[in-house]
Amino acid sequence: LRDKLVEREYDAEVIDRVVARLEELGLIDDEEYARNVIRSCTARMMGARGVIRELVRKGVPRPLAERMVRETAQAGVFEDCAWELGRTVAKKNACKRRFWSAGGRKGHAPEDLRAVSDELFRRRIYE
Repeated sequence: LRDKLVEREYDAEVIDRVVARLEELGLIDDEEYARNVIRSCTARMMGARGVIRELVRKGVPRPLAERMVRETAQAGVFEDCAWELGRTVAKKNACKRRFWSAGGRKGHAPEDLRAVSDELFRRRIYE
């Protein structure tokens, strides 16, 4: 928010007062914003590294982004995303290489990709 207000050339003192007031009213909540971004990213089948990249790109402080992603990972969300991505890729072209490429671009951990790939493409359970 602060960066956007600076871009629009508001006075620094005005920006500080506005941000302080919005925080005071509870209208600025970095954790809630991070949760919303994480939901959006997991809907696009992204992995933990990809989500951290996206959160930081959107202005969430890296320590908060890493903590929120760690909490999400503990719930098994990123493994579920890797499986969903694997099934989606396999249905389209059954190519292990494309799955690994898509998984890498989306920021999935190699161990998650390996587990999904071994199971999915070995048994062809996506059919």
